Amino acid sequence: MTSPSHVDDDRGCLRLVLVVPLALLTLIAGYFCWTALTIRPSGTWDDEAYAGIVLSCVLTIGAAGAAGALWLLPSVRRVMAWWWVAPALLLGVVAAVRWVMAG
Repeated sequence: MTSPSHVDDDRGCLRLVLVVPLALLTLIAGYFCWTALTIRPSGTWDDEAYAGIVLSCVLTIGAAGAAGALWLLPSVRRVMAWWWVAPALLLGVVAAVRWVMAG
């Protein structure tokens, strides 16, 4: 038996396919994190603004968690380095801090 040649290695194509969901989840997390950071309550009585912050933080953490769960699959970890998922996880941490600081 011979080992597969370098030309037959499909990691580049697989990486291109897997970067699409990771990039989309990172963009979703980035949008909702930006929303959570830019909502400013008018006062302590502004329950709708606080609810919007919480919802944006939950959606950011959900998208970041989905990206992290996708990366935890062995077939994905084999071709994608940890830094592909690091921006989404960082956005999730920022959203968690914003959620805690909001109230």
